[in-house]
Amino acid sequence: MKKPFLFLLSLITLIACQQARHQAARTDWKVYTKAYAFLAQQKDSAFYYFNQVAATSKDSLQVAMSYNIMAMIQSDAGDYYGAQESLSLSLKSLDEQRDTDRATLASVYNELGMSSTNLKNYGPALLYFDKAIHLAGDTNLKNLALNNKALAYQKKKDYRRALGLYRQLIKKSVKNGTDYARILTNLATTAWLNDPHYPAGAELHQALRIREAAKDRWGLNSSYLSLAAYYVNNRPDSALYYAQERYAVARELNSPDDQMEALAALVNLLPAGNVKPYFARYTSLSDSLQTARSAAKNQFALLRYHVGEQQTANLRLQKDNSERKFQLSVLLIILLAVVAGSLLWYRKIRLQAREKLRQNELRLSQKVHDVVANGIYRVMNEVEYGPELDKEQLLDQLELMYEQSRDITYEKETPVNSDFAEKITTLLNAFKSGSIKLAVSGNETALWQAVRPAIQAEVAPMLQELMVNMTKHSRASQALVAFELHNHTLLIDYRDNGVGLPDHFDQGNGLRNTGNRIKALRGDLKFVKEAAGGARIQLLIPLS
Repeated sequence: MKKPFLFLLSLITLIACQQARHQAARTDWKVYTKAYAFLAQQKDSAFYYFNQVAATSKDSLQVAMSYNIMAMIQSDAGDYYGAQESLSLSLKSLDEQRDTDRATLASVYNELGMSSTNLKNYGPALLYFDKAIHLAGDTNLKNLALNNKALAYQKKKDYRRALGLYRQLIKKSVKNGTDYARILTNLATTAWLNDPHYPAGAELHQALRIREAAKDRWGLNSSYLSLAAYYVNNRPDSALYYAQERYAVARELNSPDDQMEALAALVNLLPAGNVKPYFARYTSLSDSLQTARSAAKNQFALLRYHVGEQQTANLRLQKDNSERKFQLSVLLIILLAVVAGSLLWYRKIRLQAREKLRQNELRLSQKVHDVVANGIYRVMNEVEYGPELDKEQLLDQLELMYEQSRDITYEKETPVNSDFAEKITTLLNAFKSGSIKLAVSGNETALWQAVRPAIQAEVAPMLQELMVNMTKHSRASQALVAFELHNHTLLIDYRDNGVGLPDHFDQGNGLRNTGNRIKALRGDLKFVKEAAGGARIQLLIPLS
């Protein structure tokens, strides 16, 4: 059973507030406070802002505290290795010789001990807890580290040392309080594990009654776990009852880990004919939890990547203003000339049959939009945000656009593109800027080898349209484009953290063109409403 995240957080926050009073006169806490406000409901946003504090703050203590809470968020999501990395960064900003750092150091070492315990590295965990106990000036934090050290001994099956610590703790606790009930439960359980004949039932029931009176649901969850384990061999009916009670309270607490443990116990205790629904629920929870934790780890990595890129953004923004204006003027003239030529061409064919005219208009609109408008915008974006101006490269791109605009009326056989992954990389890199950080996954040569050239030819302009809309309208600071093959279908998943899509919005020419391309390929274009904000657009294209 995982210790409730908010319990640990409240203790760390108390220490942080005490330290903040000493630092307030010379440190800005606005972003830190904003990060903390997100902790209860949006831990990914909290992680983002704490990461921002850690990357930009000049106050070493504030940096260390931010990394400490980031580690707690990662550990709560099951990313124990990522948590240890954050805690190591926290330690780099702390000095045991500074009195103001000692409480945060104690918290960091306690968290390192918990991560090591979760990874079953009990030797290092015990050393970390010893350091936390030595540095902790706050009684609550010291007792918490002692309790965690006793738990590490219990997990290591060194029951004698665990019992010694629990007996110390129970003498310090207020009788009939929730802390007393927690320590009593741990003490009785450890004594029973050490000696299977130990009569732990009375003490476990005493702790249960205290928790029932206090309406301590996390405590009840722990008591039901201990009682179910205690009765499993000699009173299986009682064990089944407490396993069912634990499953019920774990569902109330919305704790997937505790639900899975309770379901595992029910599967072992129930008659064979009644096991199926519980086993199905266990399997579903296990898959969902694994998926959620993998997504969380990827999200943490993406957020850290974003902040790292942000630190080098100023280098990309140093441009010569006069040269940029000249370049943009040249591009505008080319744009006007190409559009004018395209309109003249369009007038020459307007006497054709109405249906053919409609089809040609649609095709022309798509090509003008992709080749000219989006192409020019892409070049403008590269000129404005690229690390340096390469005139030869600029002339090559303009010449290519010129050739494409001349061929805009022709239908050509789609060539096989052996370097399509590289082409997509070049296209997406053109839209990376100082204000928008773009991450890409799945763009591999092996993936595109399974995709027909005709589909590849449609994918490139659709991606370009998404990137133009992202740059012009999303107001996003970060975006992700993911490519995946699943059940003979190409999935392109775009998401950002911008203003998102309103409930009812009018699609411009670009998105309409993209929708028409998808329909022509018998695919689907989905706009997904994200609860956390931002936009998400999915393109699903069957390969057969």
